[in-house]
Amino acid sequence: MKHIVSIFICLIFALCASASDVKIDKENCTITKDGKTYNLYGKVKIVDSFEDIKVKIVDSFEDADIKIVNSFENTCGKVKIVDSFEDVKVKIVDSFEDIKIKIVDSFEGIKK
Repeated sequence: MKHIVSIFICLIFALCASASDVKIDKENCTITKDGKTYNLYGKVKIVDSFEDIKVKIVDSFEDADIKIVNSFENTCGKVKIVDSFEDVKVKIVDSFEDIKIKIVDSFEGIKK
């Protein structure tokens, strides 16, 4: 029984350690995951697999406010959804996210 509890605790710590590999840089409007840094603005492709970042869409307690735009996606929090030539691939998830976002019409960006 002790062995099973030890394995369970190791799994929990492994999951927590992998979550801590994600860093959000509020000043530069970036997210770093597994040593790669992605802007929290630009062209985004929504995918079902092989994502760069896992995103949970929430109504409150978000990490970033995102505005979906058709052009001028070059400032913090502005995102254009594309089918190709993306800057980052995103998978929308309900749990185990890398970042929580709220879709907004104005005041996009990261709260400092």
